Amino acid sequence: MSLLLGQIVDALGGELEGATRETRIARIAPLESAGPGDLSFLSNPRYQQQLAASQAACVIVAPALREQARQRGACIVAANPYAYFARATQLWRQAQGRGPVPGVHPSAVVHPDAQVDASAIIGPLCVVERGARIGAGTWLKSRVTVGEDCQVGARCILHSGVVVGADGFGFAPEDGAWVKIEQLGAVRIGDDVELGANTCVDRGALDDTVIEDGVKLDNLVQIGHNVHVGRHAAMAGCAGVAGSARIGAHCTVGGGGIVLGHLALADHVHVSAATTVTRSISQPGLYTGMFPADENAKWEKNAATLKQLHALRERIKALEQALKAT
Repeated sequence: MSLLLGQIVDALGGELEGATRETRIARIAPLESAGPGDLSFLSNPRYQQQLAASQAACVIVAPALREQARQRGACIVAANPYAYFARATQLWRQAQGRGPVPGVHPSAVVHPDAQVDASAIIGPLCVVERGARIGAGTWLKSRVTVGEDCQVGARCILHSGVVVGADGFGFAPEDGAWVKIEQLGAVRIGDDVELGANTCVDRGALDDTVIEDGVKLDNLVQIGHNVHVGRHAAMAGCAGVAGSARIGAHCTVGGGGIVLGHLALADHVHVSAATTVTRSISQPGLYTGMFPADENAKWEKNAATLKQLHALRERIKALEQALKAT
């Protein structure tokens, strides 16, 4: 399968320079490994040294790199090369004719009281329980479970192994044992949401767990009961959000990041990978809280010093007070 550069530009826009519209593209490839028949892209200026050496037939670049790209050869100039690349992959998949076919796979189990839009795709071994609703154009890949009364909006993609609407982790201690708190809420997922493989979104204890429009969650992400995730937030693999936390719109959480329960993140808060958020964050920005890896002996010494910081601070405060008094 191949596409002409003219077809790509007609579909996606951009300015084609240094090549004819009839130039044939055989595949989309990374800059460093692209060959003479490939389309590539450069979105990060830090990698522009790879541009001159690339063998790609054509490279998608930002306006600032127009001249540098022209010196190398053909280019498509676009305001956002990374987004252009993303749309190019969609165009490629569409041209391959590999899109899913609406319908329910014979091995799937859909409760008679569930509502599945006629344009949705329910894959092999999926389970859609009583009262659940699946929106238009949504795709449940293999082994997805959507629990009782949970809602999934339009044009969502739930990858293999996703579980929406399992019980949240709720237990009350009594006499050294645990009493289960029945999870009486559900899950409400908006439109254009994508959930990675084996990600879990727990149902609410009383109110619903909410995932707003455009949210993207990677593989193995855990969303606890009664969490509210704002629109267009994104979380990388193995991130976790504990119960009743509120994540603002356009927030990101890096891989392995944790947000503790009942906390709130303002809009546009970005949490670095492996960071644990232990307090609410009211201002947008990038937040990091991790202890760098080191040789074990050095790490133990530094950790021991950290334990003494509070006592050292109190001693310094006492010295300052004494100096002020003299």
